[in-house]
Amino acid sequence: MSNVIPPRAFAALLLGNAALAFGPWLVRLSDVGPSAAGFWRLALALPFLLLLARAMGQPAHWPGKAAALIIAGAAFFFAADLAAWHAGIHLTKLGNATLFGNVASFAFAAWGLWLARRLPSLLQASALLLAAIGSALLMAGSADLSPRYLRGDLLALLAGLLYAGYLIAIERVRGTLQPLPVLILASAFGAAMLLPFAAVTGETVWPTAWTPLLLLALGSQVLGQGCLVYALGQVPPLVVGLALLTQPVISAVIGWLAYAEAMTPLDFVGAAAIGAALVLVRLHGQGREPRSSRP
Repeated sequence: MSNVIPPRAFAALLLGNAALAFGPWLVRLSDVGPSAAGFWRLALALPFLLLLARAMGQPAHWPGKAAALIIAGAAFFFAADLAAWHAGIHLTKLGNATLFGNVASFAFAAWGLWLARRLPSLLQASALLLAAIGSALLMAGSADLSPRYLRGDLLALLAGLLYAGYLIAIERVRGTLQPLPVLILASAFGAAMLLPFAAVTGETVWPTAWTPLLLLALGSQVLGQGCLVYALGQVPPLVVGLALLTQPVISAVIGWLAYAEAMTPLDFVGAAAIGAALVLVRLHGQGREPRSSRP
């Protein structure tokens, strides 16, 4: 198997993460509850995803019982992730929410190494160390670990763990299914789960301002998740995990510009360390790890 990461897939991975980083800001701008915002993100994206799938020659179809069950499981993790993360976004800083929400970065990278049944190479270990240092510096710089943010931080951390479950499930079906049919089914299942939850918990479901939700659907779900799911079929989990860490960097900048959430020199050093980690794994040209023979 080739050891080269396809440039188009790597570019899609970076573009998708950049688009996803705007999600917390748009959730804050919406006037519905956190789970309702997740529902509209998925529901409003579906018509665009269906049109895009048709144009790309990847029409939605039933993938069979086994694959559908995995996608439904992925949708459950994703719906729970959105509910927890969106709630946390309203209770903490944008930098905190995105940083804690991306604990999936290291969880998914660890999953990839477990699949490979080997320890990371020296270069991979160096990239992981740089990413960890960069995340720690971002936490020291942008993240405000005060008691008033604790509830939001814990919700974002829970969301990150749930997101790792979503990525693992999607990665397992992307070997046999095209990206858009997978994303369409996951979005439909997830929307069906989030709407009743939002209604039962008494959230405001019907918005008065549609623009933030439409931008959330197009930016985070169509572009962001579309690029990410595409990359999951071709880019190793370690690289995907490290690329997720670009989101806290961009979100910290958005928080700085939109809400005057302070950025410090540590933030910029942390961002540079994460960028260097990505350059290392890209230069390494790591191929997709072979799957385990276990069921």
